[in-house]
Amino acid sequence: MARLTRLLPRLAPVMLPLWLAACSTNPVTGDRQFTALMPPEQEAAIGAQQHPEMLKEFGGRYEDAKLQAYVDRLGQQLAARTEVPGTRYTFTVLDSPIVNAFALPGGYVYVSRGLMALANSEAELAGVVGHEIGHVTARHSADRYGRGVLAQGGALLAGILLGQQAGQVAQSGAQVALAGFSRSQELQADNLGIRYMTAAGYDPREMAGFLSSMGRHAQLEALLAGQPGRADQFSYLQTHPPTGDRAERATAAAAQMGGANLLVRQSEYMQAIDGMIYGDSAQNGFVRGRVFAHPGMDFRFEVPDGFRLLNSDQAVIGLGPEGSQIVYSQGQADGAYSAADYIANAWAKGVQLGELRSLTIGGLPAATAVTQLSGQSGPAFARLVAISAGTAGRYHRFLLSSPPALASRLDPGFLDTANSFRRLTAAEKAGLKPYRIKVVQVKQGERVADFVARMPLKDHADERFRVLNNIPPGTEPRPGVWVKTIVEG
Repeated sequence: MARLTRLLPRLAPVMLPLWLAACSTNPVTGDRQFTALMPPEQEAAIGAQQHPEMLKEFGGRYEDAKLQAYVDRLGQQLAARTEVPGTRYTFTVLDSPIVNAFALPGGYVYVSRGLMALANSEAELAGVVGHEIGHVTARHSADRYGRGVLAQGGALLAGILLGQQAGQVAQSGAQVALAGFSRSQELQADNLGIRYMTAAGYDPREMAGFLSSMGRHAQLEALLAGQPGRADQFSYLQTHPPTGDRAERATAAAAQMGGANLLVRQSEYMQAIDGMIYGDSAQNGFVRGRVFAHPGMDFRFEVPDGFRLLNSDQAVIGLGPEGSQIVYSQGQADGAYSAADYIANAWAKGVQLGELRSLTIGGLPAATAVTQLSGQSGPAFARLVAISAGTAGRYHRFLLSSPPALASRLDPGFLDTANSFRRLTAAEKAGLKPYRIKVVQVKQGERVADFVARMPLKDHADERFRVLNNIPPGTEPRPGVWVKTIVEG
């Protein structure tokens, strides 16, 4: 502390020039920004460093060369219309069913196949990609980083003077750069996206339409998760301003842009995504009703009636009555010599357990125990089940929880779920195929119910189809338009 106290007076005369030097005017937005602490070359370095991590975190690159080339052509076309057309951009389609899009410093722009499944025209996708390009040209990451450093009273400079390594500084810069944008930055990126898509010839009104579609999709996801009314928790829009507000602003901005003979390119877009995987891919396993099956890892299990399965990269979650849950995940053995030892001394170390016992599930060593958890709604009953993954040095894990009043009724079903865990048969493996988008043209007299009846997805199928194709409730598709249906294979 004494050393820091002596250092502060010496930092003070350095901080004012640092503040002044860091502040500059962005030629794209006209805003005063704090970007000098992250020059363009550092933005490019951060993007290149984080790109492999983003691929790993968000499902990897979707292996469809034609679709990747399609998105890259669109992105480069938009980037050429920006105020800084010399910036190098990398556009990537992520193999993720989550509706998502984001940008890293240095021109790395990502859209998920889940987002592409929701879009209904090239102009809608252009609005999304243009928005992410807007974050890059506005240098929002660099500005946020500079403000963060200065708000800490020159912590970065102090760190350098105190002898921190450059690698630690770079890591700090990456962490700040990858944090969420502010509301004003998101709205500014909307306006820039409208500017770029219009300059490229696309109808900017499509951007407002897609924002509305994303809002309806979030509502559907909340409904499927058994949490209606909490749509803000079920899409990447939870880090953005409210969809309705953004759609209204986008509509107003688009009206000001004007223009005639603007492009929508609905049929071209539909042909580009025809055959694209919809929902789960083989690398993350498949939810089929109450069954989860993973062909690559060779296992399956089934949850009881009344539970809905949701799949993610890290876990499979079964949502049941009154907040009960079944969570499947995996964990490292951490030196455990048995499944019971793993539960007691690794997974639930320090937790008071009851009824700890060994058993065999699917021919594999396993163990189970019960405990009480504390949650937002109060205490909860929990059953833990660990199943050895064999020579992989890992354990399959089930955490099954419910309100204490439901424990005696639900616990037998919990155990049935764990005991249903087994290897897949050859026939089951062969029969597991992803859902895919099949694009068809609406014929005279065809109604939503006709398409829904042919889809393998039955749960809230009508609303799924309508959200997927932006067809409002109570209306029917027009003959001749292209719509997306879901098929298996």
